Amino acid sequence: MSQTSPHYSRGVSDQDVLDWRQTRRPGLLIRWGIFLAALVFLTYAMDFLKVDMARILGLFGRVGALIADRYYPPEMSYVLQKDYLASVLETVQMAYLGGLFGIILAIPLAWFASYNMTLGRRSFYPLSRLTIMGCRSVHEMIWTILFVTVVGFGMLSGVLALTMFCIGFAGKLFAEEIEAIDMGPVDALRATGANELQVMVYAVWPQVRVAFTGISIYTWDVAFRAATVVGFFGGGGMGWYLKRSVQQIESQRVAAILLSIIALVVVAELLSAWARLRVNKKSQ
Repeated sequence: MSQTSPHYSRGVSDQDVLDWRQTRRPGLLIRWGIFLAALVFLTYAMDFLKVDMARILGLFGRVGALIADRYYPPEMSYVLQKDYLASVLETVQMAYLGGLFGIILAIPLAWFASYNMTLGRRSFYPLSRLTIMGCRSVHEMIWTILFVTVVGFGMLSGVLALTMFCIGFAGKLFAEEIEAIDMGPVDALRATGANELQVMVYAVWPQVRVAFTGISIYTWDVAFRAATVVGFFGGGGMGWYLKRSVQQIESQRVAAILLSIIALVVVAELLSAWARLRVNKKSQ
C-alpha cells in the first residue's frame, strides 16, 4: 500500500519544500554568522580588557558590605530640613520649565526638520536637523557646565541646560511623528489653496495630537530625572546638596539624598503613566 507524502495532501510538492529550504538557508547562514562573529568579538573584548568573572560575581557582596558599613543608616532627618525641601521644589520647577521651553521650541523645529512638511528641503530641513542633532549630541551635563561658565551657578543655568536637552530629545520624536502622517488630508487642503498654518492646524495636528501629548509627558519625565544631574554640576536644586555631601564624605546624608531622589522619580513615573493613560483613553 503506497503512502502519500503529507506535502501532497496540502497541495505542496516536495520540490516546493526543497526550494523553500534552499531559499531560507542563506538567511540562516547569515544570522548564524553574525551571531558567531559577535560571540568571537565578545570573547576577544573580555580577554583584551582582562575581565575577571570571579571578581565580578563577588562584586555584589562587596557592594552590600560597603553600603552597610558606610551608608547605613541613612540620615533621613537631613532630607526633611526646610532648606533641602526647598531644593526639591526648585528641582521640580527647573525640570518643568526646562521641559516646557524645550517642547515649545522643539515643535517648530520638528516641523522644519520633517522631510514631508518642511518649508525648504535644501535650507530649513538640513539646518533644523543639524540643530536637533546638535542638542542631542551634547549631554545635559556638558550643557550645564557651558551655561554655568556664561551665566553663573543657579537655576537659570539648569533651566537652559534642560531646555537644550529637551529640544534634542523631543524634536527628533516630533519630527518622526510628522513624517509618518497620512499625506492625503495635507494634499487635499493644499489643493483648496490653504496656507501652511492651516495645513498644520487642520491636517497635521489632528494626526499627531495624541502622539505629541505622550511625547511631551515623557519628555517632562526624562527632564525631571536629568534635573538632579544638572544640579550636581552647578544648576542648583537637589543635585547641589548631593554634590556637597559627596565632597564632604557625608555618606549617610548621601544615602538619604539618593533615597529621596529615587522616591521623587517613582512619583514622577506614576504621574506620567497616569497622564499617558488619560490621554490614551480620551483618544479612543
